Amino acid sequence: MPLVWGMLHGGQRGLFDVEFASPAECADRLAEGRADVGLLPVVELLRQELKVIPGVGIACRGPVRSILLVSKQPFARIRTLAADSASRTSVTLARMVLWHRYGARLEVRPTAADLNRMLEEADAALLIGDPALCLPAEALPYRVLDLGQAWLDWTGLPMVFAVWAGRPECVTPELATPFLESCRFGRARLEEIVRREAAPRGIPEELARAYLSRHIVHELGPREYEGLERFLQAAREFANVEASGRVFA
Repeated sequence: MPLVWGMLHGGQRGLFDVEFASPAECADRLAEGRADVGLLPVVELLRQELKVIPGVGIACRGPVRSILLVSKQPFARIRTLAADSASRTSVTLARMVLWHRYGARLEVRPTAADLNRMLEEADAALLIGDPALCLPAEALPYRVLDLGQAWLDWTGLPMVFAVWAGRPECVTPELATPFLESCRFGRARLEEIVRREAAPRGIPEELARAYLSRHIVHELGPREYEGLERFLQAAREFANVEASGRVFA
């Protein structure tokens, strides 16, 4: 919401026709020509010919809190992962982290974001977004891995989950300014966003405030883009070596 708050309520209102969808659906709409620009999982940069709008996105520099892997098994023994497939980046990150850190090669089973059902169908569950935020992670009788922290532990770099991007002919240098201004308008009004958006999502205001102010980064700098390039490189390597069974480092 901070990214689009200016487009909805500020000086950028009316510049764009804004529609809401899951990250995966945003990517599909762009691929099918039904959107010009989307807030996309960064793994889509490997799948589509896209141009990134610089300066803003969704990232973290440590625990992200909204992307959690919950396991009944020790992480090294995970063989099946029930995943909310709304974010393809998070699924790719989970698979890479489990292989790199724990040697776990696994089958991903797309499943609706219901923890009990997911753990009935698989060894572990991947929850993202509001379902993860609403989860009492510290009180669960399972092992919980925050993928933002796992990436930092692995690489020492921020993790970028999503960026604004579009078809090259649609993304001009002038677009960066309204997207950045919309984000800054929202970041300056976090209390208003918490007050208006937390309760309808079933998220306690205190948690929403902590999430937006301490966990999520919206303005991307050199370290974030270094982390993004490292993720894309790792994802390419992972795709190349996965089938061969060689060690992924």
